[in-house]
Amino acid sequence: MGWLETSTENRTVQRTPNLVGEKWSLLLVRDAMNGVRSFDDFRRHIGLSEAVLADRLRTLVAAGILETVAYREPGGRTGHEYRLTPEGWDLWPAMIALKQWGDRCTADPGARRWRSVTSAAGPCVR
Repeated sequence: MGWLETSTENRTVQRTPNLVGEKWSLLLVRDAMNGVRSFDDFRRHIGLSEAVLADRLRTLVAAGILETVAYREPGGRTGHEYRLTPEGWDLWPAMIALKQWGDRCTADPGARRWRSVTSAAGPCVR
């Protein structure tokens, strides 16, 4: 049986973009990889509406890519922040591959290139 005769149902290459391929989702994962945690910081940094942000965060939490963690500042109310799960961190190589491809194929001439590093605290982009 050839490739064109195989079923495209239940394929991981099809399911993965369904989870992280929605508009804004990869940017949320990118920001989470770089330490963004709060709803307001995601909204300010990426610049999307609260409704879209809430929907994308719910989707990423339901998929197990992000998790919510309760916190409380002294004297403040309890809040929740978003953190990558181990499955979310497994997207790191894909994010780096997309970044490298973008640097080669879509970057503006003379644009500043971000450097990807891994430290004891985990990977980040600088």
